[in-house]
Amino acid sequence: MLAIRMQRNGRTHTPVYRIVVQEAQRHPLSGRVVAEVGNYNPETKKTVLDQEKIGFYLAHGAQPSSRVAFILKQNGIKLPAWYQERPARHAQAKHADKLRKNQPKEAPAADAADAEAAEA
Repeated sequence: MLAIRMQRNGRTHTPVYRIVVQEAQRHPLSGRVVAEVGNYNPETKKTVLDQEKIGFYLAHGAQPSSRVAFILKQNGIKLPAWYQERPARHAQAKHADKLRKNQPKEAPAADAADAEAAEA
């Protein structure tokens, strides 16, 4: 099975990504790339895509990664009907009852008024 994914290039703290088609079992940095279909610079948001090649590989079953699918949609490339987006995951606290916002409210003003009345 083929995957369309991003392959990191560039210097330290200055990433530039190549958008490549490769076998899904391979690691992105393995170097075994079927085709390079574009590149993406996250700092300038500049994207260069070969729409013909991307359309060809999508038509032949290449599965885009979630980030690549987002970039393809931004650039107006229609994804196949069989592509399913991953549902959005929301972080949940392990012990929500212990969070400060879920603790009962205390009345510090009432305690201070009682202390003043006791002194007088």
